[in-house]
Amino acid sequence: MSVGLLFDATRCIGCGACSSACKEQNKLPGVVEAKTTAYTWTTVKSVNPAKPEEGPYMRHLCMHCKVPTCASVCPVLALTKTPEGPVVYDSAKCMGCRYCMMACPFDVPKYQWDKAVPIIGKCILCAGRLKDGKPSACAEACPVQATVFGKHEDLLREARERIRQNPSGYVDHVYGLTEAGGTSVLMISSVPFEKLGLKTDLPTEPPAMRTWQVLSNIPDFVAVWGVFLYGIHWITARRGEVAQAKGPLTKDMDDHERHL
Repeated sequence: MSVGLLFDATRCIGCGACSSACKEQNKLPGVVEAKTTAYTWTTVKSVNPAKPEEGPYMRHLCMHCKVPTCASVCPVLALTKTPEGPVVYDSAKCMGCRYCMMACPFDVPKYQWDKAVPIIGKCILCAGRLKDGKPSACAEACPVQATVFGKHEDLLREARERIRQNPSGYVDHVYGLTEAGGTSVLMISSVPFEKLGLKTDLPTEPPAMRTWQVLSNIPDFVAVWGVFLYGIHWITARRGEVAQAKGPLTKDMDDHERHL
């Protein structure tokens, strides 16, 4: 069963409850920022920057591509697409190459530039909650059901039905149906999507397919080099863990031995 989100911009009141719920669920520090960052994984923006208190509004978050380009370029499989739909991230595997940032067609992954040991930050569609049978925190927090969680096929059916029932009130397109090969997050709106800050020039074929076509023609030493780099990363991290685990007592013993 593949799940996802449906966002209806005609229902959004710009309250930001989804952003706050995301912060709380994922224990992200700081306040909700005006744009997505490594610590703000979803935002709500008004189409009218001069009057941000007025709508319509648009959410910005990871679209959870059906064939994620970020995962296709990651040499250490830190990003993966789960059968349920979320594109999840394992910081323990990440080597900090930031290929995912360059590859994402929606400019979603963000880097913790302020950290000594930075990692990537992005929406993971509350994958942990899904395993417990719960909806995403953002959908649960929405007071007007502008964001709805459910099975992907049910959400698509609902989006098409809303457009059918009110054709003059919606753009005749479900965003995310074909963009970048399709996404687990679907969006409908009364305003053209480009005016909402969304990319509308994306290919219908998953960009990841092009990535794999290119990689299939690259000599094997590239893959070996990626494994080598990850080995260096793992060894360095392991040394840091060992040094930290030694503690002050072991350090004092080592100092004593050096003075003998």
